[in-house]
Amino acid sequence: MHEIREIIKLVDQSTIQEFELESEGTKVSIKKAGAAVQAAPVVFAQSAQVPAAVAAPVVEVAPVTAVQAAPVAVEKPAVSAAAVDEASLLKVVSPMVGTFYRASEPGKPAYAQVGDQVTPSKVVCIVEAMKLFNEIEAEVSGEIVKVLVEDGQLVEYGQPLFLVKP
Repeated sequence: MHEIREIIKLVDQSTIQEFELESEGTKVSIKKAGAAVQAAPVVFAQSAQVPAAVAAPVVEVAPVTAVQAAPVAVEKPAVSAAAVDEASLLKVVSPMVGTFYRASEPGKPAYAQVGDQVTPSKVVCIVEAMKLFNEIEAEVSGEIVKVLVEDGQLVEYGQPLFLVKP
């Protein structure tokens, strides 16, 4: 178990995108989230000979996802209250799980603010995933009317980040 955690740390700190190891009937496969959309950056595959303790990291990961999902559920009622007005608005959504940042670094101006005009290629924020900072483009044209997440907040795949008036 300790060895698997060490392997995860080493892969996380390296530039390796994918790692597989098979030893004594145990198979470990680790894939980092990259440009392609992946729901889970770490995957454990196990054979019948693996002791039950190996499944523990999967159990540990599940509560983290549940904790991250809870703030999203809290925000949705506020968005739903104005759903009639927002029905015609476009959404800029997160293409990955990570941490949302409005600017390139603390103290710098935000990439996009309420009232800004955006185009499909305009960078509107950064989502940090696995220590990689990914610039997120608007992918729609229009005016930003609402920022739905706070700076430094954890975001889920597909979670709306901005509302844009076409």
